[in-house]
Amino acid sequence: MPPENSVPAHGRAGRVARGVARLLAAAGLAVDAYVHAHLAGQYDEVTATLSQGMLFRVEAALAALAALLVLVWRRPAADTFAWLVATGGLALLLLYTYVDVGRLGPVPNMYEPTLTGDKKLTVLAQAVAILATVFLLLTRRREPRRRRR
Repeated sequence: MPPENSVPAHGRAGRVARGVARLLAAAGLAVDAYVHAHLAGQYDEVTATLSQGMLFRVEAALAALAALLVLVWRRPAADTFAWLVATGGLALLLLYTYVDVGRLGPVPNMYEPTLTGDKKLTVLAQAVAILATVFLLLTRRREPRRRRR
């Protein structure tokens, strides 16, 4: 008979899989943060009310925060935030690569119809983060409901 405190193999495997998913999500978001922070200065001249460089810095900060939260906080809210940052970043990257939407209010025209190496790396990193956070959200353990007395 196994000891009372032993963990079934499927429970241990699930925790390992979720740990790997957290590392993949954080790594994807960290790459996203690095690329946006690294490129921000090159886009400071693309302006409306806001500059594209400033928007890149905001994306870098959000991605870095999401990477940290997905590793440290380990709650559905953190995983959801990480998913939103990665998905929103990927959607905007693809939009501004394939559609010339022009200037939108305070946001400059960021249309750039080429897939550079940095864009390809960011697409891959964001896709990894999206898949990993979807896995985390779909496999989270649910706490049993407590009965009211």
